[in-house]
Order: sequence, then C-alpha cells, then structure tokens
Amino acid sequence: MRPVTVTVGPLATAVANNICTAQSPTATFSINGTLASGGVATLDTPRRVLFTPSGNESANTFTIVGTNASGMPQTEVISGTNATAFYTNLDFKTVSSITLASAAAAAITVGTTTVASSPWIRFDEYALSQTAIQCSVTGTVSYTIQQTLQDPNSPTNPVAPYSLVWLQSSDSQAVNASGNIQSSYQYSPTFARVTLNSGTGSVTATFTQFGVAPY
Repeated sequence: MRPVTVTVGPLATAVANNICTAQSPTATFSINGTLASGGVATLDTPRRVLFTPSGNESANTFTIVGTNASGMPQTEVISGTNATAFYTNLDFKTVSSITLASAAAAAITVGTTTVASSPWIRFDEYALSQTAIQCSVTGTVSYTIQQTLQDPNSPTNPVAPYSLVWLQSSDSQAVNASGNIQSSYQYSPTFARVTLNSGTGSVTATFTQFGVAPY
C-alpha cells in the first residue's frame, strides 16, 4: 500500500446550540441554529454532533441525517441519556434532519463538539502487515490513533458505520498525544483513523503499509 496521509482539524470553537436552539420536539427538530440555512446546518469541519438534554431521554432514540466529509449521505441512530450531554459516533459535515422516536421529555439543544476524526484508512489485507505511522502536529491538540477490525462492507458480518467499535492504539504514546510521534502496527487492522479529542490545532498522519504479500 502506498503511503496514505490524512488530516484532522483545526476546528472552530464548539457551540452547544449552533445546530438547534433549545426546543422540546414531539418528533422532529427545527434546524435553526447559527449554522443553519434553509433548514440545513453546515459545520466548518466534519465533527461529532452534540446533544444536550435537560430531561431524561435515556429511553429515546435520535436519528441524524446529513452528509459526511465527502458529501455523501449519512445517517446515524443514537440513544439518548438522562440529562447528560452525548454526541454522535460519526462526523457530520451537514445536518439536514434530526428526528426522535418519541416526544422529548424536556428542552434539548444540538450543536458541535471539540471531537473529530480523520478520514478512515483502509488497509490492504493482501499486503504485509507491518505499518509505519507518523503524526505531525500544528498548534495545540490532544489526539489518539484508533483502529478497528470490523467492516461495514463485510459480506458475512457487516456492521453499521456508527456501530463500529474503535479501539485505542496499544502504543501509549499514541493515546491522548499532544506532539509529533512515530508509531507502528505489527498487524493489519481493517481501518485506522486519528481522532482529535480537543484543541485548536490539527494533526496530519501518514500510514505506510509495507510491500505486498509474498506468494
């Protein structure tokens, strides 16, 4: 696999109600925050969408529809919480609708977080497993390299993109890192990514998987 380089960040300041101002919808949110135009919220950079409920929504589910970093349609279904902020598993570039399974218990705001992930890196299962990784930082950040063996496109055991289980790198220096690092994989995950946990800067990561599998 040729070297693949991805970048995440920088992110504008997170705002808890810039997608939807406080409201208690019975079925559908009004997309009316400062990022909204014509009923669609457009985020500065694809990132997680934040929900802040003031009541108990733990028995409720929320369906978010929008687009990803590539402009492709994207949907996520997520469970609510009891008066505790929660956010999506996927990064959204736009949000065009948010619906609830049942009426909201109390007012909820929807906005942006300080969390975002890079585009996913798909590894070559026919190449050698060893992979070199370098992350270069600009500005102030906290970030983590993550990987998964699950695959939404698996012919036998597909997993919805928002349900993928991402695990932190086994290299401790690649977890909550703040500076430039080099790391590696001794096996080939299905996907890897860099997640920006917080900060105003950016991270550029290069993944280099070596060679092709010997015959």
